[in-house]
Amino acid sequence: MITGAKAAAIPIRVLLVGKREEDFFLIHEILERNRRVFDVSLEHAHSVDEAKVFLKQKPFSLILFEYEAGDAESIRLMAEFLHAGVSIPFILLAEDANEATVAELIEEGTWNCIYKSELDDGTLMCAIRSGLAIHSVEKQRDSAEELLRKLSSAVQQSADTVLITDHEGTIEYVNPAFEALTGYSRNELVGNTPRLLKSGEQSPEVYQDLWRTLLSGKVYRGIFVNRRKNGELYYAEESICPIRNAAGQITHFIANGRDLTERRRLEGQLVQAQKMDAIGRLAGGVAHDFNNLLTIITSYSELALDNAPKNSPLEAKIHEILLAARRAAELTRQLLAFSRKQTQLLRVVDLNGVVGSIAKLLPRLIGEDIGFTFTPGEQLGHVRIDPVQIEQVLMNLAANARDAMPKGGHLRIETSDIRLDDDYIHGKPAVVPKGHYALITVSDDGSGIPKETLPHIFEPFYTSKPAGKGTGLGLATVYGIVKQNKGFIWVYSEAGCGTVFKIYLPCVKARKHRDDVEKVAPEPVPSGSERVLLVEDEQAVRCPAADFLRMQGYDVIEACDGQQAFEIAQNTQEKIDLLITDVVMPNLSGGELGKKLKNLRPDIKILFVSGYAGQTILDHNVVHLETNFLQKPYTLKQLAQRIRALLDQRPAAFRGAAGR
Repeated sequence: MITGAKAAAIPIRVLLVGKREEDFFLIHEILERNRRVFDVSLEHAHSVDEAKVFLKQKPFSLILFEYEAGDAESIRLMAEFLHAGVSIPFILLAEDANEATVAELIEEGTWNCIYKSELDDGTLMCAIRSGLAIHSVEKQRDSAEELLRKLSSAVQQSADTVLITDHEGTIEYVNPAFEALTGYSRNELVGNTPRLLKSGEQSPEVYQDLWRTLLSGKVYRGIFVNRRKNGELYYAEESICPIRNAAGQITHFIANGRDLTERRRLEGQLVQAQKMDAIGRLAGGVAHDFNNLLTIITSYSELALDNAPKNSPLEAKIHEILLAARRAAELTRQLLAFSRKQTQLLRVVDLNGVVGSIAKLLPRLIGEDIGFTFTPGEQLGHVRIDPVQIEQVLMNLAANARDAMPKGGHLRIETSDIRLDDDYIHGKPAVVPKGHYALITVSDDGSGIPKETLPHIFEPFYTSKPAGKGTGLGLATVYGIVKQNKGFIWVYSEAGCGTVFKIYLPCVKARKHRDDVEKVAPEPVPSGSERVLLVEDEQAVRCPAADFLRMQGYDVIEACDGQQAFEIAQNTQEKIDLLITDVVMPNLSGGELGKKLKNLRPDIKILFVSGYAGQTILDHNVVHLETNFLQKPYTLKQLAQRIRALLDQRPAAFRGAAGR
């Protein structure tokens, strides 16, 4: 009999499968006598089917299965049932089976066999111990195998790369993610070394530090710039660990990597966007100061011109000063367009005039080795656009054409009048509405755009130019501007055959715009007698404007900032017909001043002026840019014309002009 009074009791649930009740009572008695070793509960199933019901209802630790001659099929059914998903050890209780039969039955699923004639305490308890021990070993083995399968699957299916090398750095294993990232197959990599991936972009000191760290038994972490099989660079964040054997010797190295290429690309885009934003802010600030200086130059030049003798050398020199100031104003306007800080100011224009003006500047942009032709179309419909934005579009397209013709070529810009009907629109989803359009065609003899690149050219930050040669924003900006102006853009290109861009702008009914380019013939400067409150914190800008307006007959009250202007308006009982105010000023901004004076004097009319970019103007509550705003630098004639236009407006037409 098995002793062990001090042994801890182990809870066990045993199922006896068989028809003989006397066997149940015998086994139950034996188990009861040994309860101090095993805490056993015994249940009895009289058939295989009943046993299956028991097994589905409760968990069992062990099955005792009675075998009688000729009942081998039942045992096989039970074994199949157990092997189908129930991992429970069972012991065969045989009455009269020969050794061959027992061996066959054991192979079917039993772990042990007891002859009933030999059944006693020692035999049964040893069999139970043996069955449970073997089962425990099997479970541990199965658990280890399952863990190994999970680890293998995790490595194989990991999105991160896994590389295993021997002590010398020879590759022994790579997972599928490593193959996908590098473009090399496992057969190409195994037996090779990671030097296959070296890009030449990193110094030898990086790899020396890598091996020095690993051979000292430490973990190395770093970012590598490697080269794929197709020659493309990729960035990988690697964590490389030494693997030791039981004796503590380093035998292998395992590297876990993560592809950083997309993240680095996005970081580069963010840095580029931040750089562009910083440049834009700088451009806006520089443009403001420059516009103030140009306003001073043009104002005093105009005042001097009025006093200069006609047809004298002095008059010619002053004209040259004004011409240079206007050219400088164009540069400032381009600076604001580049910074994308200029608010869209739409006007109805003749497209030939706008494109023709821009075309005069393009030869200097594209260089002397590239021919340029502008062909204006006849009877072109009028379009409602922002001329500054159209200039930006053509500048970008011309710059791209120049880059595509490094050895020279020809750039052509044409305008034409076109009516799109159903036949033309069919198959061209980019030009949706049919109707009347003005078409700008920009074509070059350059290298063209490959077929695989063509669908992506308008995507932000996408560029096919070498690193450092393009921002990926040019054509995206072109597309955005065309769409903002209610137009459509279409591109035709093949590698080696040049490129054609077609820009469709919807035509509108022609109307005269107050800001049309001044005619060559001199026009009389409007005058008046109304009282004007002129507010400007820059004295050099304010003084010539005040002198000029007084010369034109206006009663001018000057103020150096918004607070002083408001105090003047509060303290005077006389009517003030017009407020002319700078927008951005210390103490009280022009927008706030306009609102306060509107409450104090509802009939007052307001003209805002500023050298800042459009968004800054909007931020200061100037909302009617086309009716009550004048951008610096302005000429004194432009100032007089805008003043007269505002004063001559009917009150109902001006309602709400001060902003809100």
